[in-house]
Amino acid sequence: MPSYYRPHTGFVISAAIDKYVYITLHETFTSSVSLRYSRMEVANSLEEIQHPIFRECLRLSGVPVRNLDIASMADVPAGTGMGSSGSFTTALLLALYTHMHKSLSSTELAKLACTVEMDMLKEPVGKQDQYIAACGGLMCFRFFPDEGVEVTSLAVSTDTVNQLEDQLLLFFTGVTRSASEILSEQNTRTLRGDEEMIRNLHFIKDLGLQSKSALEKGDLEESARLMNVHWEHKRSRSRSMTDPRIDRYYELAMRNGALGGKLIGAGGGGFLMFFAEDSRRLRRAMAEVGLREMRFRFDFQGARVIAES
Repeated sequence: MPSYYRPHTGFVISAAIDKYVYITLHETFTSSVSLRYSRMEVANSLEEIQHPIFRECLRLSGVPVRNLDIASMADVPAGTGMGSSGSFTTALLLALYTHMHKSLSSTELAKLACTVEMDMLKEPVGKQDQYIAACGGLMCFRFFPDEGVEVTSLAVSTDTVNQLEDQLLLFFTGVTRSASEILSEQNTRTLRGDEEMIRNLHFIKDLGLQSKSALEKGDLEESARLMNVHWEHKRSRSRSMTDPRIDRYYELAMRNGALGGKLIGAGGGGFLMFFAEDSRRLRRAMAEVGLREMRFRFDFQGARVIAES
């Protein structure tokens, strides 16, 4: 988040997976705009639109609020730590700018998505979700104090990619939550110069750099160990980060074939990710306590237009 990267520079490793947000947009013969997501809205002006991301994306793009039907669907529900709001914002902006016959590079698209969420809506979020949604792949991002972003591919071998796809497992905890409370606490403590929080974030950034080195060397056991260290430090940032049930799931996984893991996203619920030494044993243990696995592969294309009229 800006509270950290503006004074200290940020570093993140991110991966895009083949779970998507879909936006469809077509012209209608009505004078209004219809918006369909978990509910439906019909509006004749920006001020009438209740969904904040729809409203501000339309405002930023300059697309007129008339003669349009825009619908959204997603493979993964919101509030699960999988970058859904950043992916939604990125996909919606791509659809709107495509409708206006304006092309954007992946980094331009990501920057606009950050503008909507961070500047226009003042959400306490970082930039990583928007950039990985726009770019795809396995990427390293450096976030500089001047708002510049360095985007580089993680230099991993094909064998390492295949191993990661086979041995990284995602399990849904059954809990969805808003990340705002947890992120607001982190943001407030960072802005006021809380030494404990800043030391924690420094340490986690360094773990990211160590993880980059381990992954590029193909040392996945070391990467898994670092993931476990990361989780132990991440959970100490907030009492809302985890709960006894999530802790039990984590401990069960570590006793049943996992070498390392973490809760994806800001915390409080969503998906647990583990690097499995024994995938079959881990899957069986998680299934026995009712956790549903979400199988995935990496996506190397990023946000894209599937069909254009």
